[in-house]
Amino acid sequence: MILLRLVRKLIKNKKGQALVELALILPILIMIILATMEFGRILYSYMIITNASREGARAGVVGTDDYGIKTKVKNAATTLSLTDSQIIITPSQGSRPRGAPLSVQVNYSVILVAPIPNVVVPNPFPLTATTTMRVE
Repeated sequence: MILLRLVRKLIKNKKGQALVELALILPILIMIILATMEFGRILYSYMIITNASREGARAGVVGTDDYGIKTKVKNAATTLSLTDSQIIITPSQGSRPRGAPLSVQVNYSVILVAPIPNVVVPNPFPLTATTTMRVE
């Protein structure tokens, strides 16, 4: 009789159930939060390099030389610390007649900090933004 009461009491006691459910769900929730943060960082970086390429192209079509274009791009993307090798200007400074297209391409790689598997997203995540305008 006492053993039966003890078994019923243990069956009705569900204090450990919430802990087990939390242990099962918590890793999934953490991965979703980290993936959202990484997506935000990637989107932020893409918006910055898109704006930087636009600023560089605009500077180039009004007569700025290649050095000035690269400086303008780097100033527009100060939070990303771009280098000259990540900025590609086509065509080079010598061949830009009026009405010809000028393209400024900015390449950047976002280094992911969350432990997302490389099968899902490559680390570092490559981004490219290109802006083409006509020389004035």
